[in-house]
Amino acid sequence: MDTVDRKLLDALRANARATYAELARAVGLSAPAVHERVAKLEANGVITGYHAAVAPESLGYAMNALVGIFITDSADTDGVAASLASLPVVEHCWFVAGEETFVVKVRVPDVAGLEATIRALNSMSGVARTRTTVVLSTKFEDRVPAAEVSGVPEPTS
Repeated sequence: MDTVDRKLLDALRANARATYAELARAVGLSAPAVHERVAKLEANGVITGYHAAVAPESLGYAMNALVGIFITDSADTDGVAASLASLPVVEHCWFVAGEETFVVKVRVPDVAGLEATIRALNSMSGVARTRTTVVLSTKFEDRVPAAEVSGVPEPTS
């Protein structure tokens, strides 16, 4: 992974529907060279897919919250994770270090939906308790460091 690959990834993250010619202009290569690099990034698992970004509010999910999941001493973490995955309102699930075992991001229509979700989480086998933080607004999300971040060393592969 070199600087050109990182710039190419930045360009794709900004517009995954860009043509190879547009990407080529952005990174200073020919379209065939960009096509080859994109194919290699896909084959190596760097690019894992393409998706449409959808405004959750347009689907009726106006509220989101972060819920810390505290599990019991005897709980099976894989079993709890599978239970969390079975809830459609759980958008992200992170296994974390700290007091909680998992932190999940949930998207719900309203306060009543959040209350129902918290009840469902607390009733899962292996869950001892939860701690919820309601998100008031989102300033940004889904960021990955750009190819060149001032003052931060670039990771090595």
